[in-house]
Amino acid sequence: MKFIPLVLAAGLVAACAPQAHTPAQVTGPSDIEVGRYLVKVGGCNDCHTPGFVSDGGKTPEDQWLVGNPVGFYGPWGVTYAANLRQTVQTLSENEWVGMLQTRAYGPPMPWPSTQALSDDNKRALYRYIRSLGPAGPPVPERLAPGEKPTTPYLDMTPVLPKGE
Repeated sequence: MKFIPLVLAAGLVAACAPQAHTPAQVTGPSDIEVGRYLVKVGGCNDCHTPGFVSDGGKTPEDQWLVGNPVGFYGPWGVTYAANLRQTVQTLSENEWVGMLQTRAYGPPMPWPSTQALSDDNKRALYRYIRSLGPAGPPVPERLAPGEKPTTPYLDMTPVLPKGE
């Protein structure tokens, strides 16, 4: 009889144990559709498509992900949202997956979010972006801390309220 409570206790402990990390997986009818969905829900266009936020997301799809010449200025320097349509032309699919897994270029890009994607979803993003074809000019190079941009920029420098 002492065996049954022991088995129940072991089962309870096993049920409460942390599970191995498995990246979330989005699936769909095709990699292209999955990639398009991930771009939309991941907010990629918010930074990588000029005017996307200000026009309420109505930018035509053929203008998506061409990078943005408006910089993000902060303590890290100035970063620019990459022209992803040009980027995928210069990387193999495996290089793209590796970049999304290991890169930490700078704010405001949410690198921890891209690292959390499954490899299949990273590949779907690559295939979708590549399906759009190359478009748009290169974006300006990143600037080091203290350098002033000559392009428009959003100032993301933290400002404390007076008296703090």
